[in-house]
Amino acid sequence: MFNAILIEKTDDLQSVSLKQIDETLLHDGDVTIDVAYSTLNYKDGLAITGASPVVRKFPMVPGIDLAGTVRESSHGDWKAGDKVVLNGWGVGEGHTGGLAQVARLKGEWLVPLPSAFTEKQAMA
Repeated sequence: MFNAILIEKTDDLQSVSLKQIDETLLHDGDVTIDVAYSTLNYKDGLAITGASPVVRKFPMVPGIDLAGTVRESSHGDWKAGDKVVLNGWGVGEGHTGGLAQVARLKGEWLVPLPSAFTEKQAMA
């Protein structure tokens, strides 16, 4: 179990809360990441408030970006311990995103964290 912001919807009512969830709620992917940082940007604000139809699937962990460390991978480009960054690819809209302690993503969406930056700096 880990903490995540979770957007849920029933009928026309949307709710947002900080919840303890498990990895079964995460969407498919071949890389599991321990998330160190994510940002809260305009698109995430729209998703969380429901002010615009940003989220395509519910329930959804928002967060269109993240920086973190690969926990496990079945993708050939990534191994446990690699530092990675992600931005975009429909994450936080149609695929569970970075506003959680753990994310599961497709390896082709990731880029290596440049050695000149910490995870915090990458998200700043």
